[in-house]
Amino acid sequence: MSADLNQKIYVAGHRGMVGSAIVRDLQAKGYTNILTRTHTELDLTNQKAVTKFFAAEKPAQVYLAAAKVGGIYANNTFPAEFIYDNLMVQNNVIHQAFAHGVKKLLFLGSSCIYPKLAPQPMSEDALLTGKLEPTNEPYAIAKIAGIKMCESYNRQYGQSHGVDYRSVMPTNLYGPGDNYHPENSHVIPALIRRFHEAKVSNAPEVVIWGTGTPRREFLYVDDMAAASVFVMHLDKATYDSQTEPMQSHLNVGYGSDVTIAELAAAVAKATGYQGKIGFDATKPDGSPRKWMSSERLNKLGWTPKINLELGLSNAYQEMLSRSSI
Repeated sequence: MSADLNQKIYVAGHRGMVGSAIVRDLQAKGYTNILTRTHTELDLTNQKAVTKFFAAEKPAQVYLAAAKVGGIYANNTFPAEFIYDNLMVQNNVIHQAFAHGVKKLLFLGSSCIYPKLAPQPMSEDALLTGKLEPTNEPYAIAKIAGIKMCESYNRQYGQSHGVDYRSVMPTNLYGPGDNYHPENSHVIPALIRRFHEAKVSNAPEVVIWGTGTPRREFLYVDDMAAASVFVMHLDKATYDSQTEPMQSHLNVGYGSDVTIAELAAAVAKATGYQGKIGFDATKPDGSPRKWMSSERLNKLGWTPKINLELGLSNAYQEMLSRSSI
């Protein structure tokens, strides 16, 4: 890791779940010059505004965690916004970083970049080998473009300008800063809220959609942040040992998965709900399994530290601390 703890580091998307975790991790490691901007202060889809920002601030490093995100309903309803906004943010930040001398940049993607029917666990070389999940294809296409943009700048400007732009693809994330909205949250925050409300109301049973048999992988967001900082600070030769010029992204996962039934039981324990857990098999299960291979990142020396039980407990306590829930 760089010894210069005062170097200026721009974290784009610092109010999001991942971006805020990256800021926490950098601060914990002693970095003192972390640059942030809210959407109101800097619209990353605005090319002129982003150009002006980089010209004025000249950060040494960039973590690109800003993105328009949403669940299945949002992705299906606003596909044009998901592809346009994310492409614009990526194009503006990556290009202006290059134009203003940024040598190190980390782009954060998503596991949805992989084909819908990719072999499990999904490895990095599954990228572009099949059709994407239709419901979030525009978002996935944007993320794939971000990976390829980083790779293209490396290939064209790596030797001449010292550009070293990297990409990490997280599995399903949860933890502080998550979205607990009752209609558009992801599975863990949705379950935490449902079990909490069931406990408060003394409901005798919580019924989960589907059979409970699909398997999913989950990673605590602070582990994702630690992995991001770890990858950013690997020396180039080490990073290159597990990547290729046109397949340079790295998966970041927990390393194992659980069934939805096992997850529900773990959430019930974390929230203190003691009623019955039921399953409505008439509702869809979704994909039978979504599990990422993190073998390459593990070989580089990184492994997660926070298990599901501790992570769920932390997430629940953070949710309770919010006055709006």
